[in-house]
Amino acid sequence: MISTAIRVARVGSAAELAAAALMMLGFPCLMLAALLPSVGAFAAAAAVTYLADHYLHRRGSYLINRLSKVRAGLSIRFLIRQLLLVLLLARLDLSDSMVFYAAIACFLAFYGFQAPHSALITLIRLRRKMPVATRNVDLASRIRIPDAPPRVLLNRAAEKMLHLDLVAVAGVLVTGATDTNVYGFVGIGVTLVLAFVYVVALVPYIRGKKTPPNADTVLAAVDGWLREYRPETVLYFSGSKDSAYQVNMWLETMEQLDTRPLIILRERAILERMAPTTVPVICVPGGVHLMNMDLSTVRVALYAANVGKNIHMLRVPTMKHVFIGHGDSDKLASVNPFSKAYDEVWTAGRAGRDRYAIADVGVRDDDIAEVGRPQLAPIQTWRGLPEGRVPTILYAPTWEGWDDNPGNTSILLAGANIVRALLKAEQPVRVLYKPHPFTGTRSPQAKTAHEKIVALVEKAAAERAADPRFTVDAAAQSAAKAELARIAARIEKLTGVTESGDEAEATRDGMVDTAAHAEVARLRTEWNDAYWRSFGSWEHRVITGAEPRLYDCFNVSDAMVSDISSVVSDFIASGKPYAVTDSAELGVEEFKRQNTAVRAAVILSNSASELGELLAEVTDPSSDALAADRRELKEYLLGPDEPASIDQFNAAVRDLAKKSRARNLGQETGASAAAVELANGVPGQRKASADETDGAAVQGRPISPSSHLAE
Repeated sequence: MISTAIRVARVGSAAELAAAALMMLGFPCLMLAALLPSVGAFAAAAAVTYLADHYLHRRGSYLINRLSKVRAGLSIRFLIRQLLLVLLLARLDLSDSMVFYAAIACFLAFYGFQAPHSALITLIRLRRKMPVATRNVDLASRIRIPDAPPRVLLNRAAEKMLHLDLVAVAGVLVTGATDTNVYGFVGIGVTLVLAFVYVVALVPYIRGKKTPPNADTVLAAVDGWLREYRPETVLYFSGSKDSAYQVNMWLETMEQLDTRPLIILRERAILERMAPTTVPVICVPGGVHLMNMDLSTVRVALYAANVGKNIHMLRVPTMKHVFIGHGDSDKLASVNPFSKAYDEVWTAGRAGRDRYAIADVGVRDDDIAEVGRPQLAPIQTWRGLPEGRVPTILYAPTWEGWDDNPGNTSILLAGANIVRALLKAEQPVRVLYKPHPFTGTRSPQAKTAHEKIVALVEKAAAERAADPRFTVDAAAQSAAKAELARIAARIEKLTGVTESGDEAEATRDGMVDTAAHAEVARLRTEWNDAYWRSFGSWEHRVITGAEPRLYDCFNVSDAMVSDISSVVSDFIASGKPYAVTDSAELGVEEFKRQNTAVRAAVILSNSASELGELLAEVTDPSSDALAADRRELKEYLLGPDEPASIDQFNAAVRDLAKKSRARNLGQETGASAAAVELANGVPGQRKASADETDGAAVQGRPISPSSHLAE
């Protein structure tokens, strides 16, 4: 029942739901206390509403946003509480008291401060919002960007300003309880002084040296940096905040390019969620700003997603445009007809080329290049199940997608069956459940199914912990957990953002420390090792969030169950057994015909009754009839092991850059020749007839000998 209420109210937890309920009930209680009248009851109800409101704001509750949509926003709630306080004073027969009039005057003046306060906050934020935000771009030596205002002034500013009435409310309540006016006057005075000081403290940040330069100055500085840096290869990305993983997967590849790399983002939300990198990053939200940016040295532009904003870069003819995607799978998205807008499409192996040929969406075979998957380098090749260890099976389903196609995900129809079958397997196995980050974001049914799977895994983990067959090395686990805490603290210290920073300050100071970046990479490897040692090798686990990463889960697993997605293609790099769920119930033969990546997989129905075949492949090498098929499929999907994928990728970049330079040179040569021809008269121009020479009109307009050129 509580979970249903949480879902209906769209809050994040039972505590959030309780705070929302208390706040809603608090205001009727305030009215009742004012009418009785009861100072004690009013004070208690007021305290509840203050605390509940503050808690919901700190949690960023969805309910807070909904209240503002129904005329019950933050300011209205504070105003209602203040009006009820005035009602309480009237019911206490204090309407003739000076405190009564002082309270009314205080609240009127207090709200008078709200307008300049809100205006100043808005103005400061607008002036400090850069037309572009950058990382690893040295703008500090070109323009002056002042420090951000103290975080205490801007963070949740409206909430802080309104809470200044707390002193006045407390003082008036004490006066109501004691009939001593001094408390009320002191509280009123303190509230008004604090409000005035808050407004005055903001004024310096809207003028003079405390404001960043204007947009034209910033853009000129960026262009100056671009001319000096001379980027050659750009990774261009646009998408929702939840799609940041799609650009993050290409960061290491960009760092290993032989050419000068640059990353261009279109949304600030992506920049905020982007993983640390040594590559220069420019976030350009405005299309006009991007189209006016000096990218004349760029020869190759790489696109990780098909989105509308790509057009702002695709319009530039001086660079070659390549769709590289964010995964390699048999989903329809992997053969999007929009792909023909690019000069080339790069796939991991032959399979990607064949997909486009079969789909017949207008992408020419000559425009496809096979470059491998550089991101797969961390995936370790399987050497068989270590003796004495419980097999680890990774269940990594994809999300529900944008439609209700039953083939999108196994979560809905098969997820619970898969997990139950693994948990009840005759030979014990360890289950790792790592869902797609988008799971449940669109479909409530998928979210419910995900929660059910989590509950199954957590219950089984608790039961196994109490099973005497599975022993715990408490000392080793304690040491690993201590190591985890130490490493996490060090990583936080190296990557933590100062509380006072904002976008402008981050742009100014966003130069990566290469030594620290290398140390963080090393520490993340150590963290991953310690993480898996911090609990038993037999312990079931639900893994969400960025760490441990998917490929780390691949490396500790002996087999995987998944759906049609790039996860399957990536896992094939390990050579380990895997199963894929035919959620749409196409049948084994048709499912394999439609989906290349499952040709060496155990195909599961929604009942998951075939899981025994997968477990047999893991535990008994002699029964692994698909091993040779997996090796063959790996090369078909991902390309050959030699040369290394990053070398193939770099070679493809170099080859396309040559084509870009050749095209640009041809255009320059052609333009020069055309200019000479125009100066000397255009060869082959037809002679004008007599009536045209005499100025005869064609369709009512005189024709000159060169008029067709203008047209």
